[in-house]
Amino acid sequence: MGGVGSAVHRTIIVVDVEGFGNRLRTNEHQVNVRAGLYRAVRRAFDTAGVPWGSCHREDRGDGVFILAPAETAKAHFVVTLPHALAEELREHNATHRPEERIRVRMALHAGEVTYDQHGVTAASINLAFRLLDARPLKAALAESPGVLALITSEWFHDEVVRHSEDAAPATYRPVRVAVKETSAVAWICLPDHPYPPDAAQQAEPVQEHRIESVPPQPPAVQHVTAAGQGSIASGAMFGNVNHYHHAGRQVPLAPGDPADTAGAPQ
Repeated sequence: MGGVGSAVHRTIIVVDVEGFGNRLRTNEHQVNVRAGLYRAVRRAFDTAGVPWGSCHREDRGDGVFILAPAETAKAHFVVTLPHALAEELREHNATHRPEERIRVRMALHAGEVTYDQHGVTAASINLAFRLLDARPLKAALAESPGVLALITSEWFHDEVVRHSEDAAPATYRPVRVAVKETSAVAWICLPDHPYPPDAAQQAEPVQEHRIESVPPQPPAVQHVTAAGQGSIASGAMFGNVNHYHHAGRQVPLAPGDPADTAGAPQ
C-alpha cells in the first residue's frame, strides 16, 4: 500500500450483486449472499493467479471494491478472472435457495490512486463506480441467462483487452455511459453468455470509439424498453435503454437519470 498522499498505480475491480435489496431477500438471505460472493470472488482471484492477500479490499454491502497491485498482469482480469468468477457463482447458485442465488456486475479500470488516513480516493476509482452503475450494463445482465456482466473502461479495453486473443475481444460491445458528471465510452461483455464475435468491430480504428467521436443522439432514436421488476433468479429492476447506430451496430445510450447514481462514491 502507498503512503498517505502518495499516488500509486492500481488495477481497479468493483463487483456488485444484482437485486441485493430485493424485498424477497431476508437478512439471513443477504448474509448468505454476501458470504457466497466473497467466497466466489476470493476463489476466482486464486484461480486467476491474483494474490488475494496483496489486494486492497473494501466492503460495499452489496458488493466489494478491490485494488490489485500494479505488478499484477492486467490480462489476468479479462482472460481468467471473469470465467473463474462465473463458474464459482454457478456452483454457489446450484446449492442455494433462489433468494440466495447471485448474479453480478463487474467493472474494470486502472489508474493512479491516492491513499489517505480514511482509505483511498481517485478520479479513476470514481470512473470505475460510474461504469458499474451504467444502465447498459444493468440491462445487459438483466437480459442475459448468465450470472456475470463485465464492463471495462475504454482505456482498459484499448490497452489490455484488444491486445489479448485469449480475452476474446470480438465479444465485447461498445456502449455510451452517462452517470452523474461522467460521460464516457466503455465496453461490455458477457463472459458466460458471450455476444457473437464481431470481426468488423476489431477492424475499426480505435479512435472511432473515443468520446469525442460518439455522435449525438439522433431525433428519431430507436427505443428498446426493458422495464419492470424481475425475480431473484433472473435479476432485479432495470430501466429503459435507448440505442443509437454506430458503425453498423446498436450502441446503448445511458440517459444518466438519478436511478443510475446509487452506490457510487461521492
